Amino acid sequence: MVSGSQRLERKLPIATCDPVWQRIREEAGEILEREPALAAFVLETVLNHDTLEEAVSFRVASRLDHNALGSQFIAHEFREALKDQPGIGEAFRADLAAVYERDPACHRYIEPLLYFKGFHALQAYRLGHWLWTTGRQDYAAYLQSRVSSAFSIDIHPGARIGRGIFIDHAHSIVIGETAVVEDAVSMLHDVTLGGTGKESGDRHPKVRFGVLIGAGAKILGNIEVGACSRVAAGSVVLKDVPPKSTVAGVPAKVVGKAGCSEPALSMDQMIDGRGDNG
Repeated sequence: MVSGSQRLERKLPIATCDPVWQRIREEAGEILEREPALAAFVLETVLNHDTLEEAVSFRVASRLDHNALGSQFIAHEFREALKDQPGIGEAFRADLAAVYERDPACHRYIEPLLYFKGFHALQAYRLGHWLWTTGRQDYAAYLQSRVSSAFSIDIHPGARIGRGIFIDHAHSIVIGETAVVEDAVSMLHDVTLGGTGKESGDRHPKVRFGVLIGAGAKILGNIEVGACSRVAAGSVVLKDVPPKSTVAGVPAKVVGKAGCSEPALSMDQMIDGRGDNG
């Protein structure tokens, strides 16, 4: 019988130019050694693929599989999107690294790829956004609907979302059509980036670089959340948030500085004064 590590050695030359992908394959081999019952799952999801892009596309498509639209069709669209915009693959890596670096419950690079619905939903959004911007709004809307059903996350494909995004736990996230989320943002579950009523046009928040948004926060309207700021859990934000500040409350008010230069990376949500002078 061929061991997991032997299977891995046969594939490693393909991966040596991509350290992240090589590490994921090594972690996959370790899973095969420890959990033989997962062999088919790990082989199908990771080791049977030559690149991280292929593995992510396969895993996300598999989770969105439905009798109305099979996973093979979704995986095909991923391939087309990656061919047209290789930067989508770069976003896969940046998001994967964001989870590994910021989530204390993530101990291996392979975990978001295999198990984390926040990572999966975000990559499905990236496909949906490509479809939306290339004029295929119905396909994009279908994907949005499937992601909402499968992951309890609703991200409009028209939203503009950067790289290095960490969505922790991810349940009940809502991001509206004209929302902007810049690079290196972290948010927890039950966050809403929404409108304030029936207004049309540009009506959703603009979340700038490095922002940390706590669980249950609601940011409403065409307002700006300044770079490297923090929004405390449960807050309702209705006005612009200055850069490098902390806001809290209903409605949210500035309660101090952000506490550090990069709150989205530190993931420190405490506002009891232990660093809000930073």
